[in-house]
Amino acid sequence: MTAPFPPYDPGGSVENKKKRTRRFQKVPVRMILPNVVTLLALCAGLTAIRMAFEARWEFAMGAIILAAVLDGLDGRVARMVKGTSRFGAELDSLSDFVNFGVAPAIILYAWMLDEARSLGWIAAMIYAICCALRLARFNVALDEEKPKWAGKFFTGVPSPAGAIIVLLPLYIERLGMPHYEELATPVGLYALLIGFLMVSQLPSYSGKQFGTRVRREWVLPLFVVFVALVALLLSFPFETMTVVTLGYLASIPFAFRSFRKHMREDAEAAAAALQDTEDKA
Repeated sequence: MTAPFPPYDPGGSVENKKKRTRRFQKVPVRMILPNVVTLLALCAGLTAIRMAFEARWEFAMGAIILAAVLDGLDGRVARMVKGTSRFGAELDSLSDFVNFGVAPAIILYAWMLDEARSLGWIAAMIYAICCALRLARFNVALDEEKPKWAGKFFTGVPSPAGAIIVLLPLYIERLGMPHYEELATPVGLYALLIGFLMVSQLPSYSGKQFGTRVRREWVLPLFVVFVALVALLLSFPFETMTVVTLGYLASIPFAFRSFRKHMREDAEAAAAALQDTEDKA
């Protein structure tokens, strides 16, 4: 007959000791570093929300840009140090929703959309929801097999780019355009347009296959271009962001054309292979 209550063992059983040992195993620093970068990006996004409450639009815009830069770095850092993990991927998605979905929506609402009352809030809310849907679709699509050239493109506008280009009306106003209450509705429609671009099937350039290998003679010119871009961003932030945003929007038709070209080439190659098979048969 077994005792109803097991005897008290201050040291615990061997099995419990093994469980505690596994629970408190050391985690390599390479697994922590990418998550630290992601958390820094989240801090930037939350700071952008605070700056919106305080109507400090320059700092809010800068925080969104910083979050986008850090978001581009965390994945590269994870692959560089071989520190990718499921936890890091989930944390990155949650951070992206706050940084590029919630923060831009609150900035737009605090700046202009509140003057459209409920319609402005609906526009901001739908934009944030589109960002969440875009991130969910991106996570699901990671398991899909795609041709190598598909890495050049995103399906729809990525959330960091969406957060930057949705603030275009704010950039234009800071360049000297008067603040008209009547513009709240057009700004809301523009936010809806960017939200729909994020969840659309329209291809856009990803930049993932750009810059992995740089020809030696291009290294120094690229350094100069990078320094010039940073200097322009610090000296003329709204002018630079307006040009960058318009350039990105103008690149979408070219991305669509390039994507269709790759699709057509794949279809022609598949048809040729099928024809060869039928000829041999």
